Amino acid sequence: MTTPGALHPYNPGEDELGIRLDLSGEALKAALAGLLAGGERHGGIEQVVEAMKMKASLFADAFADQGRDLTPEQFLKLCMFMPTVRRRVTEYTEGEQFVTLRDALVELQEKTAVDFKVDRFQQHFPKGRKHRWIRDLAAEVLHNSNMELYPLMTRWVWDRKANSGVLREIWFGPDVDNTVIDAPDNYGMYLKLREELSGYLTDNGIFRDVPFYVDLLCAQVYAGYISSQGSAFLKADFASEQDSFLFVLRLVGLDGVPAKTRERDDACDDDLDLSEIMTTSRLLGNA
Repeated sequence: MTTPGALHPYNPGEDELGIRLDLSGEALKAALAGLLAGGERHGGIEQVVEAMKMKASLFADAFADQGRDLTPEQFLKLCMFMPTVRRRVTEYTEGEQFVTLRDALVELQEKTAVDFKVDRFQQHFPKGRKHRWIRDLAAEVLHNSNMELYPLMTRWVWDRKANSGVLREIWFGPDVDNTVIDAPDNYGMYLKLREELSGYLTDNGIFRDVPFYVDLLCAQVYAGYISSQGSAFLKADFASEQDSFLFVLRLVGLDGVPAKTRERDDACDDDLDLSEIMTTSRLLGNA
C-alpha cells in the first residue's frame, strides 16, 4: 500500500455522499499497530471490545423507549462512559434541569434528519464555550445507543472550527500542520470517515466487531495526539508507553471515572485517578 519514505493517501473510493477524505496510510498503519500492541498489554484488545459491547448494551437498554423513563441515577451511570461530558453535566443531574435534559434526549431519539436533531438538541441549552459539551452529549448518546446508525461524531473526532481532531491527525499531506482541512462537520462526513476506516480495518484482517474497532482506532489516533502534547489534556504524566493506552480507554469511556455531581468534591479536576481504573479492570475481566 505504501512506499517506504513516501507519503501516500489511503482512499478506498467515493460513495453517493460525494465526500472525499484523503487519509494517510502511514498514520493509520502506525495507529493500528499501536492499538493492537496497547490492547495486548492490557489483557487483549478483544476484552476491550467486549467491554465496549457491554457499554453499548447499557445505552441501548436505557434508550429503548427513547429514554422516557430515564432516571437521574441511570443517567449518571451512563455518564461514566461519556468522557466528553461527565465533568460538565453537574447542573443537569437533578430537578427541573434534569427533566429538561431528559425531554431533549427523548426528542433526540426521534427518527428525523441527524444534523437537524443534533442542532435542535443544542437549542434547549445555553450557548457559548462553557456549553460546547452539549454537542458531544448528543453525539455520545446517539452513537452509544445505536452504533450501526450513528457513527462517532464527537468534537475530538473532528472539529471543523478548530481544524482539529482525529481527521486532522490522519490527513494525507506533506504539511498538515499548516493545512485547513475542507471537510464538513456533519453526519455525512462522519459516515464517510467510518466507511473508510472500516475499509482500512477489513483490508488489514479485522472482520468482526468492526464498528468497535473503528472507535478504538480513532481513540488511538487521538491518544497519540494527546500524548504528543505532553499529556496536558489529562493533566497527568504517564511515564511509559504502556500507560498511554489509558488515553484510549478514557476516550471510549472505559477508564472508570464517574460523573461529577453536586455531592462530589467541586475541587476535583479532570485528572485520571488510577484507583478508579479498577472499574475498567472489572469490565475487562482483570480484577
